[in-house]
Amino acid sequence: MKPFRKPFFGDPSFPFEMVHRATKYPQFELPDHLHDRCEIVYVHSGRGTFFIDDTLYEKAPGDLFLIPGGTIHRAFPDAADPIVSTAVFFAPAFAEAAVPDGSYAPLGCFEEARRARRCRLVPPEPLKAQIEALLEEMHEELTAARPGCREAVRLALCRLLLLLNRHLLPERDGAPGSGIGPAWLREALRTIDAKPEAAGSLSELAARAGVSAAHFARVFKQHTGMNVTDFVNAKRILMAKELLRGTDSSVGAVAERCGFDSLPHFHRVFKALTGMTPGAFRRGGKPES
Repeated sequence: MKPFRKPFFGDPSFPFEMVHRATKYPQFELPDHLHDRCEIVYVHSGRGTFFIDDTLYEKAPGDLFLIPGGTIHRAFPDAADPIVSTAVFFAPAFAEAAVPDGSYAPLGCFEEARRARRCRLVPPEPLKAQIEALLEEMHEELTAARPGCREAVRLALCRLLLLLNRHLLPERDGAPGSGIGPAWLREALRTIDAKPEAAGSLSELAARAGVSAAHFARVFKQHTGMNVTDFVNAKRILMAKELLRGTDSSVGAVAERCGFDSLPHFHRVFKALTGMTPGAFRRGGKPES
C-alpha cells in the first residue's frame, strides 16, 4: 500500500507544529506515512514500537526519535500501556542558523540518523531533563502566545538541536559543516529573506542559482517544506503586515512595494495567509472564522 502523505496546515511563515504530551492509542494511529518536515518524538511514558525506514524500534520512557523528512514511519502503541509522547514537526529551513558560518549544521543529527539508519536515541539523565525542559518551554510559549512567541519557539528548537548534535556528533562539534542544503539554496533563502519583493520567479531564482528549475523546486521543497511561490508570498505578507501597521501608505502602495502585481492578487494572498483583509488587519481586526 502506498504510504499516506501527512499534510500540514496553518501559517506557512511559521512552519512548526507541536503535539504535546498526547496519549497514543493503536486505533487512532496513522497508517504508514511520510511528510516533508523533520520530526522529533519524545516518549514520556508507556510502551510500544516504532517502524521507521524499514526498521522496528522499541519505544520506552525517555526515548527520543529523530525522523528525517521523507521517511516512511508508523507508530504501534501498546494497548495496555499507551504511549504518552510529544511530537515536534518543523521545516528544515525553520532551524537554520541565524548567523551561518559553515562550522555547524543544525540538522546534522537528522543527517546522521539517515546515514546510520539509527533513529532512536536513549539520552542520559542530564540530557533527558534538558530535553523535557525545552519541550515544556516550547509548549508554554505556544500556549501563552505572548509577543515574540514564535521566535522564542524557534530559539528553543535550535537549542534542542544543538544539545542533540553535541550528544550525537561530539567529534564534529566545531568542524566544518554543510549548513542547510547546498550553498545555492542558502544564498537563495538569504536573497528572498532580504528582498522578498524582488525575489523573482522560480525560473529566475533557478537561473541565478545555476540549476534547473525542476531541481531548484525539488530541493527547495525538501528543505523548506513549501513550494517557492508559497514561501515567497509568506515573506511578502510578513513585509506587508509591517508596512500596514507601521506606515500610512495606502493598501495599493503596500501591495506594489511588496512585489504583488495587482491589488486583487494581494488581497487574495493576504486573506489566505492571515484570515483577514489588509484593511481589517490595519484596523486591528481578528481573523475570520
